Amino acid sequence: MNQETLDRLRKLSQQYAFDSIQMHEAIGRQAGLSGTDHKYLGFIIQKGQMTAGELSTLTGLTTGAVTGLIDRFEQKDLVKRRFGGDRRKVIVEPNAEKIMAVFEPLYREFRSKSEQVMASFSEQEFAVIEAYFLKAIEVMNETTSQLNAKQS
Repeated sequence: MNQETLDRLRKLSQQYAFDSIQMHEAIGRQAGLSGTDHKYLGFIIQKGQMTAGELSTLTGLTTGAVTGLIDRFEQKDLVKRRFGGDRRKVIVEPNAEKIMAVFEPLYREFRSKSEQVMASFSEQEFAVIEAYFLKAIEVMNETTSQLNAKQS
C-alpha cells in the first residue's frame, strides 16, 4: 500500500474517532451525563459488575475520581454499590434495565442506520472490515498497555 493511501486511511480513521467522540458527548448530554461518564458507563455494562479498583484500572482514573463517578451513576440509579466482606471493597453493579431505558431510545436511529450500512457490504467485504477492526483493536490495546506500564 502506498503512502498516499495510508495517509487517506489514517485521516478517515481519525475523523471516525473524532465524530464518535462528538456523538457520544451529545448522547451523554441527552442522558444527563458527560460524554466520558457515558463511555465509562459503557465499560460497566460491557464488563458487568466489578470492583471500584477494577474500574479504576480499566479507566485509568484515580480511586477518588472513580468514587465520584460511581456517586454520579448511583444518583441517577444507573449503578448500585455493594460492599464486600470488610466494607473496603466496593462492588459496582450496573442497573442494566435502567441504563437500557435511558440509552436505547437515544441510540435507536443510529443503530438502525448503522445496521443498514453494515448490511450493504458483502460477506467478503465484511470479513475485511472485521479483520481491520480486530487488528486495530489489538494495536490500541498493546499501545495502552505499554503507556500504562510506563506510568507505573
